[in-house]
Amino acid sequence: MAKSLRSKWRRKMRAEKRKKIAPKELVRLKAMLGLGEKGEITMKDVAEVATVVPAEKVKEKPKDVEMQEDNGDAGKMDLDSKRNKKTMLDDQGRYPVWMSQRQAKKLKAKRMTKKSKPNSKKKGIAW
Repeated sequence: MAKSLRSKWRRKMRAEKRKKIAPKELVRLKAMLGLGEKGEITMKDVAEVATVVPAEKVKEKPKDVEMQEDNGDAGKMDLDSKRNKKTMLDDQGRYPVWMSQRQAKKLKAKRMTKKSKPNSKKKGIAW
């Protein structure tokens, strides 16, 4: 995807924009590093150029990870556990929401032909 002339043009122009902005960013970062040696740098100055995250927040584990470790399998989602893998029907006989009507119709036809095969015998005169 993204092979149209418009997207190619936009990519090209974004690349050129990055080329123009890169020297200015470099100068700003070097200036900040220069201020950092003297100890005069503030987080507000750095926040303009980069995202600032406190060290304590980076070191501590996210709460989601801690909960997963404590509960083990409790964080596991079991949405389609009652769904038949072969027919794709749930316990109430419905197909998944994401399945198209055409796919559902095909599966139903396949299921019906399998049901009717053993009972359907050709009637006629046997010579």
